[in-house]
Amino acid sequence: MNNIPTDFDLESYNFPLPEELIAQTPASSRDHSKLMVLDKESGETSIKSFYDFPDLIPEGSLLVANNSKVIPARIFGRKHTGGKVEFLLLTPIPLISVSAIADGYEAEAKGLLRASKGPRKGEIITFDHGLSLEVMEKGEFGLSKVRLNWKGDLKTIFEECGKIPLPPYIRRDADKTDTERYQTLYANDSKAGSVAAPTAGLHFSQDVDRRLAEKGIKRVEVTLYVGYGTFSPVRVKDIREHGMHKEYIEISENTAESIVKAKEEGRQVIAVGTTSARTLEGAFRETGKISAFKGETDIFIYPGYKFNVVERMLTNFHLPESSLIMMISALAGREKVLAAYEKAIMNRLRFFSYGDAMFIR
Repeated sequence: MNNIPTDFDLESYNFPLPEELIAQTPASSRDHSKLMVLDKESGETSIKSFYDFPDLIPEGSLLVANNSKVIPARIFGRKHTGGKVEFLLLTPIPLISVSAIADGYEAEAKGLLRASKGPRKGEIITFDHGLSLEVMEKGEFGLSKVRLNWKGDLKTIFEECGKIPLPPYIRRDADKTDTERYQTLYANDSKAGSVAAPTAGLHFSQDVDRRLAEKGIKRVEVTLYVGYGTFSPVRVKDIREHGMHKEYIEISENTAESIVKAKEEGRQVIAVGTTSARTLEGAFRETGKISAFKGETDIFIYPGYKFNVVERMLTNFHLPESSLIMMISALAGREKVLAAYEKAIMNRLRFFSYGDAMFIR
């Protein structure tokens, strides 16, 4: 007999999703995606264009967006036997501790290794542009600890020989379109280290930004390096037993001060995406206040959680039984979210990274 309360039962977050609604390519232009508006109090919904977003939020609202940049973190090399190896770098490059050696640089990092015959501990894999790695430790699902060795600039090497690591539900190889479109317009080059885009931000165009500015709507930025754990399924029946992956976050003094001021003046604080919300709420959990922060968070937000910073959220449509649909259910209520998703499916809205958006207000 199942005695798990409904809001904590994994099965309560499942829903039938037609595969053809999983977006495989971006919309024709950034702001041409659809936008479902969900009233978190009444549960009422309406469907607009994302171009309408500036008209849906009050003047003076404060948007908080994740400025991390997706790096072409998927690279392809060879073992000394000639066998092909795929490596996905998971440690954000800005967080890698680099040591100078006689003929270049070296550093330890984590990543996913994939080969027809898995590389053994101690094996050397070589890549283009003078990059190689030594397998130091092997874990589950291909997760490995490696020692990188290279000459020149590591970020440049990945940009020259790597591919954008599209999510597993996009069933095609990354192409030139993804280099531009799987990146927000405000992605900061010094924050290059995410292996997945903060996708709610993909909808913002220069035109939408201009109209927001005309309404006096300011955008401040936080950083969360999106890891591969964002795609990890919740595997426990009682979601309260789920262990959340850690991600590195940063909130600057300027951003913290802007949020405090907005709250003091009664202006709305709107998180652009679940990663921004996780950053703000994760830092608050660590410090007990809205303040500058640098460090890791493993916060898991699900129904019953009381938001301390975020009041509204712009987000995409998420995977069934994912930690992300649980987070937005904490903000708007599980039943209201699932009813809205049912309407989204009925109206043929597109799901996941390249899909349409939802504004919870």
